[in-house]
Amino acid sequence: MTTTTSAPEKPAQQRVSARVHVQRVGTFLSNMIMPNIAAIIAWGLITAFFIPDGWTPNEKIATMVGPTINYLLPILIAYTGGRLVYDTRGGVVGAMSVMGVIMATSDPIFLGEDSGSPMFLGAMIMGPLTAWGMKRLDALWSHKIKPGFEMLVNNFSAGIFAGLMAIASMFLLAPVLRQVIDWLGDAVNFLVDHDLLPLTSVFIEPAKVLFLNNAINHGVLTPLGIQEATEQGKSVLFLLEANPGPGLGLLLAYTVFGRGIAKASAPGAAIIQFFGGIHEVYFPYVLMKPKMILATIAGGMTGVFCFTLFDVGLRAPAAPGSIIAVYAQTPGGDFVGITIGVFGAALVSFLVGGLLLRTDRSEDEGDLAGATGAMEEMKGKRSVASAILTGTAVGAGRVRSIVFACDAGMGSSAMGASVLRKKIRDAGFTDVTVVNQAISSLRDDHDIVVTHEDLTDRARRQTPSAVHVSVENFMASPRYDDVVELVRARNGIGGMAAPDTAADLAPDGSGGLLAEGSIVLDGGSASRDDAITRAGELLVASGAVDPAYVEAMHEREGSVSTAMGNLLAIPHGTNEAKSDVRRTALSFVRYPDGIDWNGREVKYVVGVAALGNEHLKLMARLAEVFTDPDRVRHLEIANSPLDVLEVLGEVQPA
Repeated sequence: MTTTTSAPEKPAQQRVSARVHVQRVGTFLSNMIMPNIAAIIAWGLITAFFIPDGWTPNEKIATMVGPTINYLLPILIAYTGGRLVYDTRGGVVGAMSVMGVIMATSDPIFLGEDSGSPMFLGAMIMGPLTAWGMKRLDALWSHKIKPGFEMLVNNFSAGIFAGLMAIASMFLLAPVLRQVIDWLGDAVNFLVDHDLLPLTSVFIEPAKVLFLNNAINHGVLTPLGIQEATEQGKSVLFLLEANPGPGLGLLLAYTVFGRGIAKASAPGAAIIQFFGGIHEVYFPYVLMKPKMILATIAGGMTGVFCFTLFDVGLRAPAAPGSIIAVYAQTPGGDFVGITIGVFGAALVSFLVGGLLLRTDRSEDEGDLAGATGAMEEMKGKRSVASAILTGTAVGAGRVRSIVFACDAGMGSSAMGASVLRKKIRDAGFTDVTVVNQAISSLRDDHDIVVTHEDLTDRARRQTPSAVHVSVENFMASPRYDDVVELVRARNGIGGMAAPDTAADLAPDGSGGLLAEGSIVLDGGSASRDDAITRAGELLVASGAVDPAYVEAMHEREGSVSTAMGNLLAIPHGTNEAKSDVRRTALSFVRYPDGIDWNGREVKYVVGVAALGNEHLKLMARLAEVFTDPDRVRHLEIANSPLDVLEVLGEVQPA
């Protein structure tokens, strides 16, 4: 029986893994494109207004159009991709490396008569690839350079490597990408010439609901659309995924023919989707009744058919997919065709969706909250959009209480709560409390619960009424900004600037949590488990914990990693091990060469033992320190335990 029950599960797991992998690739591509959308929009507006056949032709201003699309935008995308991989250093070498692809595109020596332009795909490849290579090279001689030669080695190694990658991109990558672009362009032309382009909605609309749209839109359609817009002044490809019509029609169908919470919440969701451009608010309405995907497919096909029939397109991507963004990128003579395409798509989606809802004989009105949860599970995280949708559906009000929860409620959660608390206060929401707790202590009276992604399901069972946010990097998670935006959406724009929190974090002499004897400046070579044991033994030696606490620290690590990000790990015991704690204390071990901590680099290991809340001030101090690169550098060059204590705020600076 064991064989027969386990065998069918493997293909399903493989399918899920493949979907998640595509989602991650799509998210990374989106993270390269989205920060530069403003520049792409600026290029589109300059093109729309000032080229010879634009709304207000201006020969001088129009000279910006070519250099912007050929040089600036690819370099920006390559820089962004490199920075995602290896911060500013990665961005710089990534930007340089794409010059080879750009010049292979613009120099007639390299180009065939009908060659496509590969600079955008080249930027999306060379930026992160070069940054990744630079990061690996730097690791080879990290901490091995003689003092005084660091800047010389860093600058010349980056310059030489970036130059070599630029040459490689010119002669090796550019020819391959030109061929790929030609093939993709031929495929699009075939679909257009044979009136088959509307069939792309059969794939695009379901892919959107499965959160595979970023890989399609930013990986294929945006680069091809920009190339087509460069040559023809507009591209219909920008409208294949961004058309807000199908989603609007679906939500209107629920408004008229739906039942229960879905009917009540659909009008608000329609406004967010159509004018805000956040399409994912309609995904749960499809997921709770999967047959409704037929409505969006029919609407999408109708929209694309109208766009091709009227030969219309956009100057640049419409991001987000709002009707406002669509009209902003519409050429002067295409407004009628665009309007017919968008509202025609909405009409057909409404009619098909209404028919499906009217003929639905099921007594089940659908579980919108459950469908929203399924959407978040597929996406891998809760977003502001889904939080807004949940708030619309269940009537959520102001956010007053945020809790950061972990297994023991002292180390990881205290660190995350400190970072998030500062962001909430900086946004002006001084009336919102941010605390940390153990998951076992949670009560269902919090508005937002933040947990590590491996603990979210447990927390959701404890607090089913709360909005749950999953994070991976405790120190620098982008989800913290999502939480701030959710608070802003629920509570309003926020108050005045938050008061300076330095007084709350300043040293007060009460100290005693981190003794000089518990600080080690060179931990040598060690594994993750060695580092946990070392941190625990220092706590034992200081008399803060019983020896059994060290084993509890290893047990805690087996549940969820205590690597916080930003080179920091804070191993601590389980909630059950608090009986082994005699007093609150910390230990500090620096590993100059770094250690591998579940795939993350860690150089600073802070062991934590806590009885009550005495450790929270220093945990807040740690969070402040490790989000400040200058202070981390001071820890890196600290020559004595007193230097470490000074950086962490346990003693007054001299």
